[in-house]
Amino acid sequence: MKTTYIHALALALGALTAFSAQAQSQAGPEEDHSAHHGAAASRMPAPATTPPAAAADPHAGHGAAPVAPASAPTMDHGDMKMQGGAAPADARDPHAYADGLVRGAGAYAVPGVPALSLADEHRFGTLLVERLERTYTRGGDNATAYDLQAWFGRDFDKVVVKAEGNVASSKLQDARTELLWGHAIAAYWDTQLGVRYDTGTGPDHGWLAFGIQGLAPYWFDVEATAYVGSGGRTALRLAASYDLLLTQKLILQPRGEMQFYGKDDPAREIGSGLSNATLGLRLRYEFSRQFAPYVGVERSGSFGKTADLLRVAGERTQQTRWIVGVRFWF
Repeated sequence: MKTTYIHALALALGALTAFSAQAQSQAGPEEDHSAHHGAAASRMPAPATTPPAAAADPHAGHGAAPVAPASAPTMDHGDMKMQGGAAPADARDPHAYADGLVRGAGAYAVPGVPALSLADEHRFGTLLVERLERTYTRGGDNATAYDLQAWFGRDFDKVVVKAEGNVASSKLQDARTELLWGHAIAAYWDTQLGVRYDTGTGPDHGWLAFGIQGLAPYWFDVEATAYVGSGGRTALRLAASYDLLLTQKLILQPRGEMQFYGKDDPAREIGSGLSNATLGLRLRYEFSRQFAPYVGVERSGSFGKTADLLRVAGERTQQTRWIVGVRFWF
């Protein structure tokens, strides 16, 4: 019996071995599971010999500038041009989108409306009353004084009218009126050429006038005018002022003026040399830029031969005046 049992077991093992060999021969390459067994490694072909890849540097490119490939073309700057000159042939036509329309004509032009004008094509006019004031002195020589300037024209050329004088005891004491042509020669500076006419006490006089007016550095308003009259008479007038803004509306203005004459004029109580000088302070409050009342004080004096003529006539040569007035323009 024992022999029979061993014989049966051997037959079973033989049948199982045959079945396994038949199944392996029928399986495709994708179904080959021989790699799961250690013996399969010996049957796999050896890979081709290749050099090992270099390890990646984690700091590569942090500080190195990119290097252009050797085959990259170099840029030629010889033909490059700065702005200006003729437009290139392929430049866009600036009128390409205008649809044939031009300024001041066509379907969208408004009848009766002038075309757009640029600088120095319009005419403007301005009247500035720099001083319209009442002055009071200790000796009772109270008076009303005025100082105004008007102009009409363009930025470069204009007609200028200047007038200054004072009225006391309902009588015009001294007045100066000028008619000038102003021409801009630089930023903030005009030359002025014209005539001056003096009226008031004494005989009237006419003068030819030539001067300059403008805004000096640090915002000083400056006037300098020379005059030539009949009989060899000459004169020079200098004036300057400065607006010190205490606030945007409260402004303190120091102002000075001097007048020189080349010859004596006893009929008008004027002597040669420095005739008179005035220095004052005015504090104004601008309710608007066009309207500003003010109060102030000024010291006026006559010198040289002019002072001698005033003493002979029994008049004061030095005066302190207290002032109240208004400044406006439009």
